[in-house]
Amino acid sequence: MINIVGVRFKKAGKIYYFDPKDLELELDEAVIVETTRGVELGIVSLTKKLVPQEDVRGELKPILRKATPEDLERSRRNEAREKEAMIVCKAKIEAHGLDMKLVDVEFTFDMNKVIFYFTADGRVDFRDLVKDLASVFRTRIELRQIGVRDEAKMKSGIGPCGRTLCCSSFLADFTSVSIKMAKEQNLSLNPTKISGICGRLMCCLKYEQDTYEEIRKRLPRQGSIVNTPMGRGEVLMNKTIKEQVKVKIFGEGEDVIEFFPISECEMIKGSYEDNSTGKKEPKPDAEETAASRKKDPKAGEPSPEPQAE
Repeated sequence: MINIVGVRFKKAGKIYYFDPKDLELELDEAVIVETTRGVELGIVSLTKKLVPQEDVRGELKPILRKATPEDLERSRRNEAREKEAMIVCKAKIEAHGLDMKLVDVEFTFDMNKVIFYFTADGRVDFRDLVKDLASVFRTRIELRQIGVRDEAKMKSGIGPCGRTLCCSSFLADFTSVSIKMAKEQNLSLNPTKISGICGRLMCCLKYEQDTYEEIRKRLPRQGSIVNTPMGRGEVLMNKTIKEQVKVKIFGEGEDVIEFFPISECEMIKGSYEDNSTGKKEPKPDAEETAASRKKDPKAGEPSPEPQAE
């Protein structure tokens, strides 16, 4: 077993795991850690926890120390420099006539690297831009192209629900969202109603999808035949949220249409076909066919083939 501690570097960013050594750390405490990018300041999001050695991939980097007031002040100065770097970089992009949109700037804690995040419709030749930025900031420069969902996560904003965007408040990773989810949840397929401010399908479509899939497994399909407390009928539609089915009851007179909970409906196996009255009745099942053959041995047998003379 080995001790690990989870650390985040951004509010809704991924959790990375480190070796706490002998440090006793509390939740939301600032720490200085060693990463592949260099020395960074992060926030403890998961306190010390014992996990099996085989669950840890690779070698855990150590937490160097708890953040001091001087470290916190240095982090605030870096944030101020990031705002200045945004202004400088935007001016350089405009001067070079590059078709790209600057989204965010990030200084590493030790000031060994500056990362510029941008969006663009295609590939951008920014080699000359990197040279200009390096001459201004006198450090390593990295330009990283991101997608529109990442842009929304960095910029944040208010979603159609009136709350802060999920991606910028608590979602650490983006999940795959498809138009099929909107269809299965009976939502309007109007793009303006099911898309977030990033222009992609809203992440919240995924939240209830597992519940819809579980309920749909128990719901009879539209057009199937079921037994209900009022008799046998045909399923016209499903109400997934209420776990109900709309059934047209077969009868001699006018059709009766009622809603029933799925717990009161018994699915009949097999297909159905039109009878002479125009009503849809299920085909007889195996037990009924076997019983009829006992009464009439010739029932259900194929007609004999004509013999050649």
